[in-house]
Amino acid sequence: MEAEKEKEFNKKFLLVEGNNDKHVVWALREKLKISENFDVIDCRGRGELGKFIETTLKAPGVEALGIVIDADKDLRGSWNSVKDILKKDQGVVAPDELPKTGWIGNFSNGFIKVGVWIMPDNNLNGMLEDFISFMLPKDDKLMSVVEATLEDIEKKGLNKYAPIHRSKAKIHTWLSWQKYPGTPLGASITNKVLTTESETCVQFADWLKQLFEN
Repeated sequence: MEAEKEKEFNKKFLLVEGNNDKHVVWALREKLKISENFDVIDCRGRGELGKFIETTLKAPGVEALGIVIDADKDLRGSWNSVKDILKKDQGVVAPDELPKTGWIGNFSNGFIKVGVWIMPDNNLNGMLEDFISFMLPKDDKLMSVVEATLEDIEKKGLNKYAPIHRSKAKIHTWLSWQKYPGTPLGASITNKVLTTESETCVQFADWLKQLFEN
């Protein structure tokens, strides 16, 4: 149903790295009463970001373009890579430092807004799952057990995940211990397993509103 709604809009776009990101944005948009006046496009990874930016800007009457990527192990490197794409291909000049609340500017024609948010919070290395970890209920007692469990299997050399994916292992283990194990990230927001009260979540919502509603 949500996907059908997405097809109605073609002037404002948010590019994300993957399907989980897409469903998280959909869930936050509904939960936090953010306008549904923008399409969310799964770029299927960062490698095709430049191509997706170029293609999206060819849409008739485009008004705004947002970009959400993971910092992974190098926040500054991720920011510089996006800046380079925007400058080289579109003539956009972004600041040296990524603002802690996300960046919003304009394309060189001055009429199309552009914004960048780097997960988890424009400040730390990490990814979508680190952003999700900010959304645990304040009274949660399970995450400390998850952490201890991961530490134990790591000490024994039993973990199959790479260190960079530890946050994925952590949040998905936590979700697997909830009432309905294995619920996807977006649905966990919709079902109120995850909260939307954290400062980071509110800042992300504000960034979306400033980019697409104002």
